[in-house]
Amino acid sequence: MKYNSTTTEKKVFIKSFFVSILMVVTFGTNVLAQQDSFKEYSGEVLDKDTKKPLVFATLSLESSNVSTITNTEGKFLLKVPEAKSNGTINISFLGYKSLSLPISELKENNNKLFMTESVTQLSEVNIKVPKDAEGLVRETLKKKGENYISDPTVMTAFYRETIKKRRKNVSLSEAVVNIYKTPYTSNRTDALKLYKARKSTDYSKLDTVALKLQGGPFNALFVDMVKYPDYIFTDESINYYNFSFVNSTRVNDKLIYVVKFEQKPEYIDPMYKGKLYIDADKKILTSAIYSLNITDKNLAARMFVRKKPRNANVWPTEVAYRVDYREKDGKWYYGYSNALLEFKVDWDKRLFNSVYSMSCEMAITDWEKNLTNTVPKSKERIKSSIILSDEAIGFADPDFWGEYNIIEPEKSIESAIKKIQRQLRRAKNNNGGTSAP
Repeated sequence: MKYNSTTTEKKVFIKSFFVSILMVVTFGTNVLAQQDSFKEYSGEVLDKDTKKPLVFATLSLESSNVSTITNTEGKFLLKVPEAKSNGTINISFLGYKSLSLPISELKENNNKLFMTESVTQLSEVNIKVPKDAEGLVRETLKKKGENYISDPTVMTAFYRETIKKRRKNVSLSEAVVNIYKTPYTSNRTDALKLYKARKSTDYSKLDTVALKLQGGPFNALFVDMVKYPDYIFTDESINYYNFSFVNSTRVNDKLIYVVKFEQKPEYIDPMYKGKLYIDADKKILTSAIYSLNITDKNLAARMFVRKKPRNANVWPTEVAYRVDYREKDGKWYYGYSNALLEFKVDWDKRLFNSVYSMSCEMAITDWEKNLTNTVPKSKERIKSSIILSDEAIGFADPDFWGEYNIIEPEKSIESAIKKIQRQLRRAKNNNGGTSAP
């Protein structure tokens, strides 16, 4: 017998982008105080043996809250305050031995940082392996009060969302935001305040369709599974999954259990499948990588597409998420997340359909305790219905981000930005204005 899980006592929540094809897709203390000066270091993080890039590796400045993430090509751009230029950089990546090196050993450009894989079989570990994978997950979620930051915190985050038609970039929006994060034991939703944003959109590549992502940074923030467990594992919905152990690994020399989960076959509604990476000693969720199990494309379409043209059918083909947590002084906190939605648009009276992807990612680049528990006023907060591309300005200023750490753009995006900047300069020169810097 097949069960429809949404008809049970408590509905399973789905973390949604909201897309519209017009489309809208719905998928006091200020950390952003200016630094006196900073130095930039760029390069890439690679596997020592295969030389393949390591995507979403974390680079952090020791004894500080400054950090950044490698992009989808393994490249990074790290901005270090001048006062800390004699410090040490720590590089970590899931399943690899951590790497530390003095900043003095880095060049300004073209650094190649190699990491060595570290994989441990469960059978080789001299530690008692829990017999119940589901029990371990339940225990981990219950221990958030003692393992994750318990003070109100103000975080600086870099956020990016991208829309592609097949492999061509159509739209790029970026922002620096303040996250007023409540303790992990609190049921209150985190507040967000937009500090700075910019965009680049070429609607000529969208088949006369204006494709937009609704929710902005909230699409990435709600992937914080520990803070927002009701989006995936409620007290009831956790019963809809099968859990099992797969090979363990190590992160920062700590043993990590890898728990695989997937929905039970008797449930037909789209739910999740993926892997949870749990610290074996203290039962801490350090990372999660998972995706929506699309069992019914029409039902999935109703979840994610808010508006669409009458002469088109739209359905998602992939919905995937990732969240990584970081540790400082024995406490863990949300550090990075991304979400991806790929979908098809099947037009009436057209031989070929259109394939699009929308992705968003957010990385914490700095944070400090919110000692006064200051939060922005309601009118200053980002609303969960925000469409960032409608709020942002253009790419005219190459020094737009200043000292704030960002995720290094992919080459294709970077090239598109430079092209737009050249066009803006030519337009201003032709009109007798002053060219952009």
